[in-house]
Amino acid sequence: MGIIEKMRLDGKKIFVTGGARGIGKSVATAFAEAGADLAIVDVDIAEAEKTAAELAENNHVQAIAIKADVTKPEEVDAMVAKVVETYGRLDVAFCNAGICMNIPAEEMTFEQWKKVIDINLTGVFLTAQAAGKVMLKQGSGSIINTASMSAHIVNVPQPQCSYNASKAGVIQLTKSLAIEWAKRGVRVNCISPGYIGTELTLNSPSLKPLIEQWNAMAPMGRMGKPEELQSVCVYLAGDTSTFTTGSDFVVDGAFTCF
Repeated sequence: MGIIEKMRLDGKKIFVTGGARGIGKSVATAFAEAGADLAIVDVDIAEAEKTAAELAENNHVQAIAIKADVTKPEEVDAMVAKVVETYGRLDVAFCNAGICMNIPAEEMTFEQWKKVIDINLTGVFLTAQAAGKVMLKQGSGSIINTASMSAHIVNVPQPQCSYNASKAGVIQLTKSLAIEWAKRGVRVNCISPGYIGTELTLNSPSLKPLIEQWNAMAPMGRMGKPEELQSVCVYLAGDTSTFTTGSDFVVDGAFTCF
């Protein structure tokens, strides 16, 4: 079997949080194209159902939609139970749900701080923990968390201390889980995207001035595309990455190199 065949995900059962749109949908599309069956998890169940139906029809795989708030342990546990009930196992968890608030630190309320931390960091812990419990029993599994280049740098000009802190936490959480589970068959890695031009980002009037500044600072002079994150996630989900755990894959067009 050649390397291309080994990279396929036929028979893998995967859930993607924040999977209805943006990076989550793009990576879920790649998983489906590689042959995996999916659960698209999102708080927007209508959009999740639309994405799941699209992926199933276009790729001849199974895809279901599940509504879940990643900050609520009971909903996360129910989501994972539904995936296992539907597919019989769980091979890959893409813990991707996240938000960002651009608010000066001195003006940020506790509620605003807590919301970002709850979704971006606690939500990743809860979904990774729930997935890990299943995978540890199986003796195998791959968890992929979405961090950010903002874990490595302080973005300018936007004020986003809660986002930066939460994503730095995701990297350290990833490494901690990887060490705990390394000898038990469960791998844990994360990706750290740079500025990615999702449909929502590119069409936001409030972000247009920032995008112009970001591109002016970027070594490649542009934002990344969601599909430019697909291959690294397919690699981490598959069986060619069995010696890869505890790693943070920075995909940022060299933005963090200076």
